[in-house]
Order: sequence, then structure tokens, then C-alpha cells
Amino acid sequence: MASPVKVEFLFDFGSPNAYLSHLVIPEIEHRTAVTFDYVPVLLGGIFKATGNVSPAESLRGIKNKREYMMIETDRFIRRHHITSFRQNPFFPVNTLMLMRGAVAAQFGGVFEPYVRAGFHHMWEEPKKMDDPEVVRAAFRASGLDVDGLMARAQTDEVKKRLLELTTDAVNRGAFGSPTFFVGKEMFFGKDQLRDVEESIVEQSKTTAAS
Repeated sequence: MASPVKVEFLFDFGSPNAYLSHLVIPEIEHRTAVTFDYVPVLLGGIFKATGNVSPAESLRGIKNKREYMMIETDRFIRRHHITSFRQNPFFPVNTLMLMRGAVAAQFGGVFEPYVRAGFHHMWEEPKKMDDPEVVRAAFRASGLDVDGLMARAQTDEVKKRLLELTTDAVNRGAFGSPTFFVGKEMFFGKDQLRDVEESIVEQSKTTAAS
């Protein structure tokens, strides 16, 4: 029997569009019966490796483009009936601690609740999630052993793994977050999710026929 198509979601908690994608992914999983693999990467590391910058920097001084992107985001939110999203007043947030924590959570078997909590405290009940004490209080409130996770996040094993995942993302063509891979095919941005789903369906048919 042919193996199902592999679908990956490369994310960093600091990306609001990664959060919005996270909310829509379950709809696609339900329709396609394919589970997305969540892959933590460090967006700052991707930017440094590719010479990219955040939209806050790249759009500075450009007339009308930022305003249009806000319209586009509002369309996405309405299309998917999203009501939980809140702008983080502390944005941009340095996510190194959070993303190392995500890798530590993978090693510790609590990745899914960690991801839910991370997105929640960044974009639903926004906090300054690069302040260690704020982070500890937030994850503790979400029922996670944050002290254990943060201790493990400082180990060489975790630091090396996050670097490997980030480097691999760049080597495969990534330049930001959210990035998706359906097999070897890459898509960037939340507005590509419809194309992601289409590719899943097409590749699943091909895999089933082989």
C-alpha cells in the first residue's frame, strides 16, 4: 500500500499568519484525511540566512501596500469565520525562547498542547512572550511544566535541533513563515492554503494510483 502524502507546516509563533493558518489547518485535515506535520523553525534565523526582513520593515515607507495587506487579512478572517485573533501590542516578539521550547516540547511528548498554548498567548490573549517571567506564567496557566521545558530548551540537544530544522527549511527554499510542503512542493503564506489543499488532493490521487 502506498504511503500517504507528507504535508508539513513550518511555523514560528511570532508570525500572525502562521497563527491564522493554524486555525484553518484542521478544516483541511478533515476534508483530506491527511495530518499536517508541525515543524518549528526560527523565523529570525530564516531571515538572517536569506536576507529577508519582516513586513514591518519591508513595507516601511511604501504607500498603500500595508493597508491592502490588512484588507487581505480581514478577508481571510471573514472567510474562515475567525473570531479569536487579536493583534499583539508587543509585536514583534523575539521568539528564540518560544521556539526552543517547542523543540523541547517535542522531545518531552507535549508538543500539541505547547503549540496551542504558544499561539493562544501570542495571538488570542496577547502577551510579551519574550519576557521569561511572562512566558512562565502563561504556560503555567495552560497547565504545562514550563520550568522543565525551559530548562530542557537550554540544552545543546534542543539548540542543535532547532538550528537543524531552520537550516533545512532554508535549504529547501523557505524564506519566511508560514511555509508549507506537500511532498516536495513548497507554498508560502496563509493565502496559499487553498493551493495546499488542492496539491494534497492531487498528490494523494497519484500516490493511491501508484
